[in-house]
Amino acid sequence: MSKAVVKTTFEASRTLRPIYTGGSTALDATGRILVTCVNEDALIVNLETGDQLATIEGDGEVITSLAITPSASHVILCSRSMSMRIYSLTPYDDTSRTLETKLVRSLKPHTAPVVSTATDPTSTLLATGAADGSIKVWDIQGGYITHSFHGHGGVISALCFFQSPLQENDSKSSSKKNKSKRKSRDSGEHEDEEMLDLNSASSIEAFRLASGSEEGKVRVWDLSKKKSIASLDSHVSVVRGLSYSPTENALLSACRDKTVIVWDMRTFKTRRIIPVLESAEAASFVAEGGLCLVGGENGKLRVWDCNRGGEITSEQEAAPDFEAVIAIHYTAGMPFAVTVHADQTLRLHSIEPLSDFKPGSTIDPLPVVRRISGNDDDIIDLAYVGPDRSMLALATNTESIRVVSVSQSEDRPSTEQQEYFGADVAHLDGHDDIIICIDVDWSGHWLATGSKDNTARLWRLDPKSSSYSCFAVLTGHAESLGAISFPRDSPPPNSLAHNDPLNHPPPFVLTGSQDRTVKRWNTGKLGPANSDHPHTPKALFTRKAHDKDINALDVGPSSALFASASQDRTVKIWSAEDGSVVGVLRGHKRGVWSTRFAPRGTPILSADAKSSTNRGMIVTGSGDKTVKLWSLSDYSCILTFEGHTNSVLKVLWLPPPDMSSKTEDEEDEEDEDGAVAKGSTAQLRPLVASAAADGLVKIWSPYTGELETTLDNHEDRVWALASPTPSGARDDVKTSSFKSTSPYSLASGSADSTVSFWTDTTSATYAATVNANSARIEQDQQLQNYIVAGAYREAITLALQLNHPGRLLSLFNNAVDAADDPNSNDIPREARSNSLTGNPSIDEVLQTLGPENLFTLLIRLRDWNTNARHSKIAQRILFALFRSYPASTFIELASSSLVKRSGDGRAAAAMKDILSALASYTERHYRRVEELEDESYLVEWVLGEMDGGIGLTALGAPTQQSIDGMHDEGNGHQEDVLMLGA
Repeated sequence: MSKAVVKTTFEASRTLRPIYTGGSTALDATGRILVTCVNEDALIVNLETGDQLATIEGDGEVITSLAITPSASHVILCSRSMSMRIYSLTPYDDTSRTLETKLVRSLKPHTAPVVSTATDPTSTLLATGAADGSIKVWDIQGGYITHSFHGHGGVISALCFFQSPLQENDSKSSSKKNKSKRKSRDSGEHEDEEMLDLNSASSIEAFRLASGSEEGKVRVWDLSKKKSIASLDSHVSVVRGLSYSPTENALLSACRDKTVIVWDMRTFKTRRIIPVLESAEAASFVAEGGLCLVGGENGKLRVWDCNRGGEITSEQEAAPDFEAVIAIHYTAGMPFAVTVHADQTLRLHSIEPLSDFKPGSTIDPLPVVRRISGNDDDIIDLAYVGPDRSMLALATNTESIRVVSVSQSEDRPSTEQQEYFGADVAHLDGHDDIIICIDVDWSGHWLATGSKDNTARLWRLDPKSSSYSCFAVLTGHAESLGAISFPRDSPPPNSLAHNDPLNHPPPFVLTGSQDRTVKRWNTGKLGPANSDHPHTPKALFTRKAHDKDINALDVGPSSALFASASQDRTVKIWSAEDGSVVGVLRGHKRGVWSTRFAPRGTPILSADAKSSTNRGMIVTGSGDKTVKLWSLSDYSCILTFEGHTNSVLKVLWLPPPDMSSKTEDEEDEEDEDGAVAKGSTAQLRPLVASAAADGLVKIWSPYTGELETTLDNHEDRVWALASPTPSGARDDVKTSSFKSTSPYSLASGSADSTVSFWTDTTSATYAATVNANSARIEQDQQLQNYIVAGAYREAITLALQLNHPGRLLSLFNNAVDAADDPNSNDIPREARSNSLTGNPSIDEVLQTLGPENLFTLLIRLRDWNTNARHSKIAQRILFALFRSYPASTFIELASSSLVKRSGDGRAAAAMKDILSALASYTERHYRRVEELEDESYLVEWVLGEMDGGIGLTALGAPTQQSIDGMHDEGNGHQEDVLMLGA
């Protein structure tokens, strides 16, 4: 059996994408379905599972406001193009975890963009407030306007539907009207009926709409009276939030004038003015004790007592401006409240502490049970962390590290928030500027970060106790840090550091900076540290390393050497012990962005075999668009990979492809010494991954010098690569201590704010290729058996399925030649004369073809018909097809998806083009036959005239009578040529 070619393949299994990039947000009444803005599109997310259920494509303009009904039946989008689109949602399916959207209606609601929207509790009405101060109420199902209100002098900044009990005066008025109607109808009504009607009127609730504008005015509109029934003037700035409490019958308004006002909806008077001392951007009633949530420029969620006017949460330090609260989502019955922040994050706060609140007491700030990063911005660096590599640390162009879950783990507490892919596990806060570089040690318990604040930090990660604390702060560089690295080697087996890595930090950390120096920090002997007072060790040595910025550092597998890559186009190899230079790698034409030592035990290349000592290899990636492989024996370049079209930003060694599903035959392909045969050697050799500014990740084989595969799932430059397998760890760590639960072989992070997780599918692809080859060989043998046995029907069907044009043509030729042979007794003369092709077996095959086989055959006939040698058989088969199938069959075939592809994998022409080509060549063959016939008449005439002394008639020359007979006989032979135009 021939061996299949082993080629590395990867598949983008999962992708972490932005779920919120700023703007409006909406949440249904259950707190489950969240709608957010992602650039000009809208995204529907399940907060419980993190699934992105649906994406609603925008109209190219910014979404100014969006809403979802409490029942999650409809989503409404309003954009700056002044359009409003209403989408219906199918009920969420827990089994398939899907939800479908359908555009119901598209409208132009106002003459100015819609700024605010609100839906009523029954999910039937929608209110839109525009920038021109107008308000409209819509029937969501019908898509028509029910109310139109005017009265505000500026932008409508807040809306709120509510149902309020009718006031006493309104009740009496309604009772009088009903009473007069009854008297006119029947003067004999009883007094008890009047009381019944009054009580009934008192129990009716009035449906109302509250609106706030940028002028600071709040208006209350009665939907039954279709007019404004109150104008509440106390604010002096933009009203940003409105909320209603049925138990208090009060309306809450939050304003940027740093006050929150509670309005009595019976008298429309101010019940209490609460000075919150911050620009309030959102407010909501919560619980039944007259409490409210307020959020604003301080970035904290605060709880206030609306009756007493005091804050019940303890004092909180104001957050930076970029963490300001811009919206609060809460509906009665939800176990949490959601705050939306200006830094495009969402935080879920538990409201359980409010259930036991006693008036006059103080509570701690509501705990954040979950934090969701809506948009990670540029992904600058990545690292798999945790003892089982079930988490991913992301440096995302911010001052903090985001740690997310990428697989389930026994080392983390099992909580609902950590069950799904991409859930935020922790945020490491401490740096004062953007974090540029990160690295993780062999155990996954220690993370190092370097920042633009000129410092590096060492973090201790303990997933079991949910402790993620800063262990040490490394200060001393004069400029921002661009590179950081731990030792790749693991401690000796059975040592304390090996058995208890959580309490034994790595022996040292290396840092490189824009100040062009490299520092070594000894951290292995530092004792326990308080999270509030981390260690501040001093550098063991500082070396002036390069003439320009240092971009990357890496420690060798044995921790004896380390490498530094710089913008000065060189890579230097250093002694990790004393910081002396032992070698310089020169050859790149631009700055070097990344470097990585080959893993322990990497086989040498044939080009490096001439060296008497093998000290290993190192790979580098540069701005000159190349990846170079260097020998550490003589510091020469062994191999250069070219293929990227932009700067190579990151390089990484990958474990060899997983070929665990080899067949028994392949496992036997080892020689007596245990060496793997030529076809399987790649299975033991690591690969090199490179990420570049062209948005591509490429996988190279150093041992073949070829590109294995290209991974394309990003739209911008790829800054980061990470593998869950420690590249420099000892073999015992990889096999026993290290047990990765991550199903992904590689993660890549890009400036397009996405992280792609790639799965090595080489084993599955190889197995599928072997199986396909085996099946192909079996089918080829079966086809050969049919041909030898003369079973044309089975052979032609199989040849069509296998897409063998040459064999198919040979089969048709042999079958038709056998049918035309007068001496053949295989087919009865009567059956032969009644057959379209001369062979009933072929007729049966042609009349029972499926659409795909019929389309494939038409393409083959088109090709054969272009050659005069094969035109006879092509015309014979074409004649049979058009006699066997009605014209509707070919019309349906033209409209099917089969015309988009052909059996040989090439792009197929449309059906019209195929038939046009057949008709053109058929006419050419017909003209050729006519010309041949005319030329034969000329020859006959010449022979008839050539009787100069030779008795042509006696010699057998044709007479005129015989010529006429030949002429008639020649006309009879034209029936083999099919005129498609007839």
